[in-house]
Amino acid sequence: MKATPSYGADLTGLICGYVFMPQGPARLLGPDAAAEWLRQPEKAPGEFIWLHFNLANAGTEKWMLQNLDLPPAFYEALHEGTRSTRIDHAGRQLVAVLNDVLFDFSFDAADISTLWLSVDDHYVVTARSRPLRSVDRLREAVKRGESLHSPAELLIHLLRDEADVLIQIVRDLAARIDSIEDNLLLNRLEGNRSHLGSYRRLLIRLQRLLAPEPSALFRLLNRPPAWMAEADVLELRQSTEEFSNVLSDMTALQERIKLLQEEIAAQINEQDNRSLFVLTTVSVLALPINIIAGLFGMNVGGIPLAHDNAGFWVVVAIVASFTLVAGRFMFSRRRE
Repeated sequence: MKATPSYGADLTGLICGYVFMPQGPARLLGPDAAAEWLRQPEKAPGEFIWLHFNLANAGTEKWMLQNLDLPPAFYEALHEGTRSTRIDHAGRQLVAVLNDVLFDFSFDAADISTLWLSVDDHYVVTARSRPLRSVDRLREAVKRGESLHSPAELLIHLLRDEADVLIQIVRDLAARIDSIEDNLLLNRLEGNRSHLGSYRRLLIRLQRLLAPEPSALFRLLNRPPAWMAEADVLELRQSTEEFSNVLSDMTALQERIKLLQEEIAAQINEQDNRSLFVLTTVSVLALPINIIAGLFGMNVGGIPLAHDNAGFWVVVAIVASFTLVAGRFMFSRRRE
């Protein structure tokens, strides 16, 4: 099994921290500066912080408990066995469990991991065990100086990044399936069945993990937190619709893979039937000569044509006649 890097985290498990202000780009924070910012009793208007943690670090949860006022539901979600997508209210905060593909995703069903979030009007906390593509896209956007004006806007950016990653996966899978379909039309079946099976397993797992996300987002839209602005609610609704469209594309692609698998199975079954017919035909055509050779090969008296000079050709004529009759019978059945 390939080793997944856990780059970027220090001894506290903090991978990156940013403080966002109403004007200017986000400012990078280390763990000490982040702890100091969190201890401030009053925050500047429009200022909030994003902290991203690596759960593979043993000190991560300890630092969170010491410095962050996270709801118990967040820690319960970290230790739950289920990874189903959901977004729940926990007082004034939102606790979310999202699923994403790994940074080094290679179209394998095992390349899917979980991201845990806690969102308030002053901070966004994200935590993961392995590097994820959507969070990395969000980090790159913040590094480029993209301005985010609220925790809700950062959450929406993350959801859109996740949708963009899924759209790209669907496009790449569709291109690969197009190639398999072209090979199928050329009767090249080598390796296509196993590839289609792995792609279908990937789509099934993605759909199982991500299908609850639009429903969770719609429930959030029906009862948004008080600190979420109306504009953010509208943006979140658009992200939810985009996500629903991606899931619909996944379903359509899964049905297409199923049809290709059925077509490949039908072609293989037809090839097997042809091979079986050839073997059966050979066996039937060889049956007369085997029977006659067995009869004439018995060491008993009274074998006909034993002393006839033309006996060999008589036997050949008899064998040829029976072989022609058997061959005509087999090919007539084949035409039927």
